[in-house]
Amino acid sequence: MVDGVVGSPFPDALWGEQVPAPHALLGPVLGFLGVWRGRGRGGYPTLDGDFAYAQEVRFSHDGRPFLRYEARAWLVDGDGVPLRPAARESGWWRLQPDGRVEALVTQPTGLTEILVGQAEEGAVDLATHSVALTPTAKEVTATRRRYTLADGDGDSFTFVHDLAAVGQPLQHHLSATLRRDAGQSTPPTSSWNSSVQ
Repeated sequence: MVDGVVGSPFPDALWGEQVPAPHALLGPVLGFLGVWRGRGRGGYPTLDGDFAYAQEVRFSHDGRPFLRYEARAWLVDGDGVPLRPAARESGWWRLQPDGRVEALVTQPTGLTEILVGQAEEGAVDLATHSVALTPTAKEVTATRRRYTLADGDGDSFTFVHDLAAVGQPLQHHLSATLRRDAGQSTPPTSSWNSSVQ
């Protein structure tokens, strides 16, 4: 405790039943709230070959019209045994009244992406608006990210990431299927959220 402050009195919520209630503009993306884990595959022409990875993704909110986004991945062998840390990123999805999304994603490799796109029931499609690089970061010129909730149970989603980097054109880089962490309830649909103001 420093000067009487114990911690933030405004915790983030990981699903719709938690306090604070989600902002009405989050309706199209409520299904993504929570902690997700899964595996994927990746590759790129500048790499020695394809690779397998595991990933954890977390979406939360504090009652305002944006999602907090955090993701970390690690390389795994053919049996799923962790080999070493891989990608890590964090950022925000800012929801607009017409379902547009403005996303900010930052990576410790010296890259910040600003993406724009659209959120519809169960799907978010984002493409590069601009990229900022630190002086020693690898060149990245464009990305596209698609997040799609599985039909039916709402307990899994697919992630596809296209990349244009180090002189290569925009092309497939990563794909994964993630499942909601056990013990979390499925968030309500946006029709529930439409009454939240």
